[in-house]
Amino acid sequence: MSDTRTVAIVGASLSGKTTLLESLLFAAGAIGRKGAVKDGNTVGDSAPEARERQMSTEVSSATAEHKGVALAFLDCPGSVEFAAEARNALVGADAALVVCEPVMDRAPMLAPVFRFLADNDIPHFLFINKMDRASGLVRDLIPALQAVSDKPLVLHQVPIRDGDAITGYVDLVSEKAYAYQDSAPSKVVDLPEAVKDREESARTQLLESLADFDDTLLEMLLEDEVPSTSAVLDYLKREVAANQVVPVFLGVAEQEHGVRRLLDHLAELVPTADATAQRRGIDSAGSEPLAQVLKTYLTPHGGKLSLARVWRGVIPDGTVLNGERVAGIYRLQGSHQTKLDRAEAGDVVALGRLNGIKTGDTLVQGNANPAEELPRVEPLPAVYALAVTAEERGDEVKMSTAIAKVIEEDPLLSVEQNPDTQEFVLWGQGEIHLQVALARLRNKYNIRLTTRQPRVAYKEAIRKSVSQHGRFKRQTGGHGMYGDVHLDIKPRPRGSGFEFQQKVVGGVVPRQYIPAVETGVKEFLRKGPLGFPVVDLSVTLTDGGYHSVDSSEQSFKLAARVAMVEGMPKCDPVLLEPICQVKIAVPNDATAKVHGLISGRRGQILGFHTKEAWDGWDEIEAYMPQAEIHNLIVELRSLTLGVGWYTFAYDHLAELTGRLADQVLAQYGAKAEEG
Repeated sequence: MSDTRTVAIVGASLSGKTTLLESLLFAAGAIGRKGAVKDGNTVGDSAPEARERQMSTEVSSATAEHKGVALAFLDCPGSVEFAAEARNALVGADAALVVCEPVMDRAPMLAPVFRFLADNDIPHFLFINKMDRASGLVRDLIPALQAVSDKPLVLHQVPIRDGDAITGYVDLVSEKAYAYQDSAPSKVVDLPEAVKDREESARTQLLESLADFDDTLLEMLLEDEVPSTSAVLDYLKREVAANQVVPVFLGVAEQEHGVRRLLDHLAELVPTADATAQRRGIDSAGSEPLAQVLKTYLTPHGGKLSLARVWRGVIPDGTVLNGERVAGIYRLQGSHQTKLDRAEAGDVVALGRLNGIKTGDTLVQGNANPAEELPRVEPLPAVYALAVTAEERGDEVKMSTAIAKVIEEDPLLSVEQNPDTQEFVLWGQGEIHLQVALARLRNKYNIRLTTRQPRVAYKEAIRKSVSQHGRFKRQTGGHGMYGDVHLDIKPRPRGSGFEFQQKVVGGVVPRQYIPAVETGVKEFLRKGPLGFPVVDLSVTLTDGGYHSVDSSEQSFKLAARVAMVEGMPKCDPVLLEPICQVKIAVPNDATAKVHGLISGRRGQILGFHTKEAWDGWDEIEAYMPQAEIHNLIVELRSLTLGVGWYTFAYDHLAELTGRLADQVLAQYGAKAEEG
């Protein structure tokens, strides 16, 4: 088995994860020169879309070796709109390195990250980055971070200050003091007198936190015995592997402050692949290959690459997995590929040309599908949509194929052909998520799309009953056309749909023509007098007349349409809008704001309650018009530092009257004229 230990670097957007990866690789000697995000030359964020926006948009893989241990890093996007990328990567990680800024107000942004790590029992560390910009004290920041973490956060280091500047740190395990040096290892210094009391207090807290999970250590502390440095490290290693505590480190990634010491601790404390396999219930003792796909890339020249964690066995190049032959095995360093002859258990590698394989799939040897699949991440619900059309008419056929390829790389995207509005709608996690997808379509496949807000599937119904006569008569010299019908048009209860009946007697309308009458009615209902599909009404054929020579199915279909065209405006038509049931999850300090948000969007609050298994969170249920949901996620994230989310489902139709109805009719009427 390979001794590779896989670390997923996660955290909130703008916390400096990609910069930290660059410094880790440089400090370990894996790269000879550090890049910078602003210069677009980092190992991570190699995709054009990431460099255009100077933000991570997909998982990047890179490997370094430190103290004889191979560390595979998975640099994950921090934006909540790309959270699924991080979650898919985390299922293949031995541990996570959570990166944050030293800003108390941004601590709640880590709540979903810590929740996912706790729910999936993934050991993790916390690195407080950008300590050179810290405006407060670490001892004040930790409680704010602890409030969003189910696991106890234990300081592994305390800062050394010179005035407002942080010049180094004290390692609480070894009790050694270090002074930062730019782009160089920290220098061991004498422990400053001003820090001794803080160091002793913080070390006592560290030991007491570890003793909460170890009776032997607890007995030592009760007897005032001082454990050795190696013993403390062993306790810490065991409890990190059991996901019982979260060690907290400090530094400045951009200047490499604390980065080398962080590397030391990752090499010492990250669980082995074998230990992770046991934790996940994977039998790693066998020889049959077992792997799981963490990410799919479609490269311009190399074709499809499936980034996979190998959990068991050896995968030589050319092996058949799930009926697909592996055409190349590569170790990735960002976009750079190093070809390998084989991959061993523990490795994170890219497998070439597995065309039928998707992100999350379990891979086994042979032509059969796996008898038992490894758990995959539950997909996040789509919350934002754009209607898309090809700029060039000639690209309309290619558009569907290109979008399917983009969805293969990013399974959180989805597409639908809306049957009501006839629009091609692209769904995702937010505006930036969809804009990145559009950029990928443009950069990779030369497909340019125009976008607009999707249309709402308005309907119309009637309030009054009407009896209407309709006759269609045409004489053309030969056989003419003649159809005569009497229709009763009546409203039905909301949601009951359309019903057609016939009550003719005496053969006034021959039986063979009655289906044509129903067809004529249904064709009219596709677009009623207000311009929308008509629902919830009944139409009854009560009387009529025919001509033995000139009558035909077409004649009666047209007669029925005449009756509907003339009768429906008399039925007091009314506009209906779709109403959705919405469930919104937010931290409870934002609940009152969300109530105002719902009311401001014409919503009706149904109630709220504590979100199950989420301490400090509420779930609000409401009815909300579909027209008000389009950019709901944008405002909701603004109110909750990006952590709130919602789900929705169509519930019913409701009447829309007054000024809003007039605006809809004017807006959609103008679009119909343009169309």
